[in-house]
Amino acid sequence: MNATGHRLSELAEAIGGEWLARTGDPVIAQLSIDSRKPFASSDTLFVALRGERHDGHRYLNELHEKGMRNFIVTDAVEPSLLPDSNLIRVPDALDALQRMAAWHRGRFNAPVIGITGSNGKTVVKEWLFHLLRDTEHIARSPGSWNSQVGVPLSVWGLRPEHSLGLFEAGISLPGEMDRLRAIIHPAIGIFTNIGPAHGEHFTDDGAKAEEKARLFLNAGAVVHCADHDHVVAA
Repeated sequence: MNATGHRLSELAEAIGGEWLARTGDPVIAQLSIDSRKPFASSDTLFVALRGERHDGHRYLNELHEKGMRNFIVTDAVEPSLLPDSNLIRVPDALDALQRMAAWHRGRFNAPVIGITGSNGKTVVKEWLFHLLRDTEHIARSPGSWNSQVGVPLSVWGLRPEHSLGLFEAGISLPGEMDRLRAIIHPAIGIFTNIGPAHGEHFTDDGAKAEEKARLFLNAGAVVHCADHDHVVAA
């Protein structure tokens, strides 16, 4: 990574993408998933996510008219519809977004603190930021960006000048934390608590605590309350 970002060709290789059209190799500094947000046309990569109620492919033409020229898609988009653009096709756009962020995270040696738990993640992250901001140059999750989409977008904010990262991770389904662990890769973990939030897909609080604790499988240290039995057991 240079001071501003990564070459698009590096990102395409990292995610195993197929080039549908290639017109250059710009340095990508910003990732976009929302067609409504402003962007710098030269260094932004739009990832066309598809969900239950949205589909980024619907906005490709609109974005192109506004100047976007770099796209990750899952559909077989006809290049002539988006002239002078770089088009990279992948099987799963969310997986590509997460893999790009994990690859980006791997370029940094600065320590990262990962925070999870049923409640209090954002509060703890902001406390730490205010306590350490005078001695560390910190990258952190904006607001409560701790989802499968929010985490990769947060970690993408790491830059060579940062000396510490503070990132939240939240889950609602079994299997989700392994994906977030690869992106955050924390050296230190903080487990705030375990409670009823997002419990509908877990058999009990113990199972949910075990899933959340997977964030810390490779961490050197984990901070938690000793009187939270499920957290201690996890």
